[in-house]
Amino acid sequence: MGLSHEEQIRIDLAATFRIIAHVGMHEAVANHFSAAVSADGKQFLLNPKWKHFSRIRASDLLLLNADDPAGADRPDVDSTAWAIHGQIHQRLPEVRVVLHLHPVYTTAVACLANPHIPPIDQNTARYFNRVAIDEMYGGMADTDAEGARLAALLQGKSRLLMGNHGVMVTAPTVGEAFDDIWTLERACQILVTAWSTGQPVKVLSDEVAEKTARGWEGITDFSQRHFEEMKELMIQMDPSVLD
Repeated sequence: MGLSHEEQIRIDLAATFRIIAHVGMHEAVANHFSAAVSADGKQFLLNPKWKHFSRIRASDLLLLNADDPAGADRPDVDSTAWAIHGQIHQRLPEVRVVLHLHPVYTTAVACLANPHIPPIDQNTARYFNRVAIDEMYGGMADTDAEGARLAALLQGKSRLLMGNHGVMVTAPTVGEAFDDIWTLERACQILVTAWSTGQPVKVLSDEVAEKTARGWEGITDFSQRHFEEMKELMIQMDPSVLD
């Protein structure tokens, strides 16, 4: 008998936590990932408060209802996770997966006076005109109003570069979301390294950057395969992710 829809998403999301810890993109016991399991997007899975990504199992993920305010009072739900992910899943039913991180290079770019990702190579070009920017950081995002504000910024975009904070990506599947946030961090690593040389950086033309971004959008199977390979590696390293 095959896995149910929710069971498969639990495994995929749990594996994503393990992968992110494996590649060193996690932030202590903070940051959160969520995935919708209902058609309206309001029933969603979320990691429990302050559990290290490297230890998360499929059964650890909390099943929450974005319309149920009691979720905010649960001791195993982080207030910032509820504020951000709860509001996104309540307001944007088309968003199925939300990954929020503070990875070093992407966050460094988000901390610039002019946070932006110019297209200088194939990775950075993936994000040409495709990233929303938030420059209104005001402290911990622990209110519904702040979550609603962030959700509004995602209109028409699937990524949000959060000024002085970090990054958030959304996607139709866990695999696409993982590959996206991994490539975004890789792109920012390349960008910061190029800037650090002090030499002039050659920016791609708008035409080439747009062509490259569209090329990325045509290979979602690449993203899914990247995820499946990394997921299998996590399972081989520690099968408890499936528990």
